Amino acid sequence: MIPLELAADCGRCAGLCCVLAPFRAADGFGVDKPSGTPCSHLDDANRCSIHDRLRTSGWPGCTVFDCFGAGQHVTQSTYAGTSWRDPGVDRSEMAAVLSVMRQLHEAVRHLDEAQRRAPDPATDALLARVVALTDGTPTELLTLDLGAVMADVGAALRVASAAVRGSRPTDLARADLAGRDLRGRDLRGADLHGALLLRADLRDCDLAEADLLGADVRDADLRGADLSTALFLTQPQVNGAVGDGRTLLPVGLERPGHWSTQEQSTQE
Repeated sequence: MIPLELAADCGRCAGLCCVLAPFRAADGFGVDKPSGTPCSHLDDANRCSIHDRLRTSGWPGCTVFDCFGAGQHVTQSTYAGTSWRDPGVDRSEMAAVLSVMRQLHEAVRHLDEAQRRAPDPATDALLARVVALTDGTPTELLTLDLGAVMADVGAALRVASAAVRGSRPTDLARADLAGRDLRGRDLRGADLHGALLLRADLRDCDLAEADLLGADVRDADLRGADLSTALFLTQPQVNGAVGDGRTLLPVGLERPGHWSTQEQSTQE
């Protein structure tokens, strides 16, 4: 078991994403907000005062975001419980640390999946190395050659992807498929990593063992699609897509609550 939490636990965080992350209204965050400025909806207990009505209040971006557990790690471990509210805290430093930590946590999440789906001693060693990096001090994290680390992670994920997908020839990596009707197309084992699938129609598609690493599936129609064995799919990707009760997701990913609302609206 990985000694690292890879799911957000807002109860153990200090509302870091609501303060340190910059917001853009165009991205579904209601208003433009610079990094370091607390969201106006963040209360004194570091809780969102409109959490139960984010989408209807014009803040869908918040329902898509996930820190992969980086928020509570930075709050509880990296800064040992120090809050952004405390005097003398450098919010810009904390924001940069959160950004690095989130990327490391996401990398761990993908490497763990790669090791489970296609066991490899090299991947296991890299996983241990990246987990160890998350214990660094703020200075160590900010001076880390993150680009080199992510390059190693990317290479390991490509090896695992190839092992799982086998010789299936469908190569749509980084393809622009925005708005395309892909129903009926054989996407089993397809290489869709980095693909632009914005508003693509994937209804009832079988995406068994398809590589969706970094694919942009915002508003993609996944109603009835089978993603149960898709590779490297994350909760933020799922949260930003359209689905229904028939959509099959990998174990460990949650069906977004707003999917039921979307399903009802399409039937009206």
